[in-house]
Amino acid sequence: MKVTRLPVDPGPAGWNEILPAADAAQELHERTTADFLVIGGGYAGLAATRRLAQLNPEARIVLLEAKRIGEGPAGRNSGFMIDLPHDLASDDYGGAVEADKAQTRANRAGIDFAGAMAEEYGLGEEAFARSGKINAAATDKGHRHNLDYAQHLTAMGEANEMLDAAQMRELTGTGYYQSGLYTPGTAMIQPAMFVRGVARGLRSNRVRIYENSPVTDLKRNGAWNATTPRGRVVAPKVILAVNGHANSFGYFKRQLLHVFTYASMTRALTADEVQKLGGQPRWGATPADPMGTTVRRISGIGGDRIVIRNRFTCDPSMEVSAARIARVGRDHDRAFAARFPMLTDVGMEYRWGGRLCLSWNSVPATGEVETGLFSACCQNGLGTAKGTMLGMVTADLAAGNHTDLLADVLSLDAPKRLPPLPFTFLGANAVMRWGEMKARREM
Repeated sequence: MKVTRLPVDPGPAGWNEILPAADAAQELHERTTADFLVIGGGYAGLAATRRLAQLNPEARIVLLEAKRIGEGPAGRNSGFMIDLPHDLASDDYGGAVEADKAQTRANRAGIDFAGAMAEEYGLGEEAFARSGKINAAATDKGHRHNLDYAQHLTAMGEANEMLDAAQMRELTGTGYYQSGLYTPGTAMIQPAMFVRGVARGLRSNRVRIYENSPVTDLKRNGAWNATTPRGRVVAPKVILAVNGHANSFGYFKRQLLHVFTYASMTRALTADEVQKLGGQPRWGATPADPMGTTVRRISGIGGDRIVIRNRFTCDPSMEVSAARIARVGRDHDRAFAARFPMLTDVGMEYRWGGRLCLSWNSVPATGEVETGLFSACCQNGLGTAKGTMLGMVTADLAAGNHTDLLADVLSLDAPKRLPPLPFTFLGANAVMRWGEMKARREM
């Protein structure tokens, strides 16, 4: 089948831009064969590749990435590998206790797998650190959300700690927050550094990774044939790890919701600005209201910077304009100014958008969709942890390695069919706008 759309990622991904330039891309320029082909070089594709290599030490594995690893959605998220329930459609992230326990186990399996890769490939703490995160509350309503969520976590048997305004100021340097809810299980990553490091560690004589090599046609003729602009890979088994672009390959039609979220990153702070800000050099805060503003402070390669992420839009075309990035950027500037009034002269150096894929019933699009073709797609807004987990278990499925976690994933319902396109587009955007309006100061 012809692939109908190739990925388009708006704006330069700041996480990738602040790293040293990557080595020249190795592109596919020939016809080659493999025992397994993985399409997509994000969290799911990299995890699938590593798992296949573990399970099949002699297998020849090829990974094809449409662009450069670190430039796509995997390098555009906020860098939270969250272990706990994180339902963006809820008021406080939580759901039913038993379902949330199962989701937490799955998320932690993904985080553990990512942590093992980080250790094996010597990526360091800036790339991956199990430092936990804060749910930051700027309002009484946000504080009540945190109290409700804390109660839910306690019912799950999960550790959590409430921080008061003074503790939040000591951590963040700003007096904007009333309180925070600390949970210890999240791993914080530098997204582009992590995926680039994993890809570098995976490469070997039997694991070949080709970048700038988008699949333009995928068809089965005995084995699967994946055509790129300058080459072809023939393999009996293929893992599709392209998230929402599963639709572009002809699968899960009218079952996937395509959403963009947006981020801005400041220029590097000067030494005087770092002193003026105070607080800790590295921290991450998700908003108490899921539709609010996520904030990270980073320190290391690329200097001391602050990252602001908010706003969601539903875009069935899987593309957004530069004008949209600019409009959303004004919201980022307002959120930054409200939180960091001591940094009035600090501007944003990078702005970008990143694609999410959601399903109506919050389940993945996974399993064997055709003979020898396996999907590890639709991560429902938690791509770092869930994507890693889905890549891992889909590799288990493709290799015939049956595990309890794989059985749990395969027991989930299929993604529900969406309403007709105009209603989906208008309804989803209306719901998100209403949620952002209700979030108010948490934005």
